[in-house]
Amino acid sequence: MICARCHHLAAVPGGTLCTGCAAVPAPAAPPYAGVPQAWLRSPVGLGRAAAALLLLVAAADLFAVWTDIVMYDVSGDLANGSVGADVMRRADDADRLYAVAGVVQLVTLLASCVVFLCWFYRVRVNAEAFDPFGHRMKRGWAIGAWFTPVVNLWFPRRIALDIWEASSPADGPRSNWLVKTWWTLWIIGVVAGRFAATEYNRAVTAKDLHEAAGGMMFSDVLDIIAAVFAVLVVLRLTRMQHEKALRGPAPAAA
Repeated sequence: MICARCHHLAAVPGGTLCTGCAAVPAPAAPPYAGVPQAWLRSPVGLGRAAAALLLLVAAADLFAVWTDIVMYDVSGDLANGSVGADVMRRADDADRLYAVAGVVQLVTLLASCVVFLCWFYRVRVNAEAFDPFGHRMKRGWAIGAWFTPVVNLWFPRRIALDIWEASSPADGPRSNWLVKTWWTLWIIGVVAGRFAATEYNRAVTAKDLHEAAGGMMFSDVLDIIAAVFAVLVVLRLTRMQHEKALRGPAPAAA
């Protein structure tokens, strides 16, 4: 029988919970009024799915980098005065590739966002079960922070750091440089991408298009690196929570 709480490990004989979940009792009362109790649920399945989709996002960005190179090359030829049927054919092919890359990036991003947010909310609730009072924001912000203008520049990072600290081993917190690096790269990539997209849409001359393609190339490369760091964050945090749940609660001080 599968554990009724984490839905991952086998329940102990004659019971409904696994050894790890049974060792973590539910709090007698919620940490603050109006908020349901936090129960441990395994983040392993969602974590693996989120990591796989993030790698798919990185693959889509890699395809986009190739299309950026194609666009950068042909727009450079046009800016240098090259003309002829071959150049125009390459320009048309670059436009089509650019459009396809944009669709692929959007689809993979939306799919990864849905699964990632489900995983992020689960590890946030799990972190509350580990440490009910170690969070600066209520659990609803684990979803809402991403969609709230302005505060979405730093609220998700703050929540992630609180989750990381609550999920760290009892003998001391692990370094959170992975979270900070991922978030820094993500923010820079988002800003660079929006700027490059604006420049691309405003491009009038071949020179403008050439410069915009260079900006998009830089943004897509940053997105790839940020996606890789996001995968590392997901896998590390998932493993930390899984291992901490298996160890059970820390022994009381003498």
